[in-house]
Amino acid sequence: MYLNCDNPRILVVDGSKLTRTLIAQVLAKALPRAEVVACASGEEAARMLEAGAVDLVTTALQLPDMDGLALARHIREHTPQAYIPIVVISGEAQDALESRRLTDDVTDYFDKALGMDALAAFIRGYVAPEQTGGGEVLYVEDSRVVAMATRRMLEKHGLTISHCAGVEEAQARLDAAIAEGRAPGADVLLTDVYLKGELSGKDLVRLIRTRYRYGKGQLPIVVMTGDANPDNQSELLRMGANDLVLKPIDERRLVTKLLFQIRLGRLQRQRAAACGQ
Repeated sequence: MYLNCDNPRILVVDGSKLTRTLIAQVLAKALPRAEVVACASGEEAARMLEAGAVDLVTTALQLPDMDGLALARHIREHTPQAYIPIVVISGEAQDALESRRLTDDVTDYFDKALGMDALAAFIRGYVAPEQTGGGEVLYVEDSRVVAMATRRMLEKHGLTISHCAGVEEAQARLDAAIAEGRAPGADVLLTDVYLKGELSGKDLVRLIRTRYRYGKGQLPIVVMTGDANPDNQSELLRMGANDLVLKPIDERRLVTKLLFQIRLGRLQRQRAAACGQ
């Protein structure tokens, strides 16, 4: 679902002129070859989509004439071009994610509270994924076959994978990183929610946030789950998962989410270091 365009055309939809201007400025700096088309309403965005193809759409949750989810649905139903990534940008995006209000028409979300530098990194992950710089993934999966296939998939994108077959092995890796003074020892943790043994992926999320006291910026967590129950998904996010990837796993979606969490975590740690925290 990410793109690799030399000159991407990005449609920015938001009722606030100030917000449209800020997003356009961020994108112009981060992606100087991009063409940014700003729209103040869903109706205006629909007209722009009829006039020519776009490579990415960002939209607010609330627009003057409709909500962003209605716009996303309209794009899916009425736009003949190939799949267009649609990203919701909102100060309420995290709440919408946790309550599972975001529909399948939406590709991804971004919370404004993360800041404009993070937004630039996020959008770049869709239109210029080759600029990532890699990262280390602590990967917890009990199936050797699945683990091997996923490892090969992620290594193609420049990621270094440390695989653990269960929660206990992951704990041993985390403890060793602490003892060696390189805590937490990875840029992001990727785990399946269902694991053999006494402890599940859900237990691992809880351990990371409570026993090890790693915040979402210190050690981001992406959970893979085949559970379509919105309440169970919401529980994982409230417990401390940064994001979820639903099965069957889409390679591009998984890689995009991992790379974004790596970049965001690094950005947040840099900010904390600059503030002396």
